[in-house]
Amino acid sequence: MDYKVSISPRTQMEIEDAIDFYSINSDLTPKQFIKSLNDAYNALSINPFYRICYKNIRSLKLKRFPYSLFFILSEEKHSVKIIACFHNKLNPNKRPK
Repeated sequence: MDYKVSISPRTQMEIEDAIDFYSINSDLTPKQFIKSLNDAYNALSINPFYRICYKNIRSLKLKRFPYSLFFILSEEKHSVKIIACFHNKLNPNKRPK
């Protein structure tokens, strides 16, 4: 059974900021970033049991981009709530907890 993937408003803003940043220098890179996000959403809907980073927060690194999706898995509800799209080069102390 597939898991339902949802995105928090904070995550949506972080994704939009990343797309805006990539669109400054390229027309193709934002499309590749969105494809990488969609691939990650599909992977999470099929198998969300990625490594636990902190308590019940898990993470999945995006392919080809320096971002990780941080999410909370609810096995009872068969849902995945993405709480952050974090740039991996930023201060690690600012990672979602």
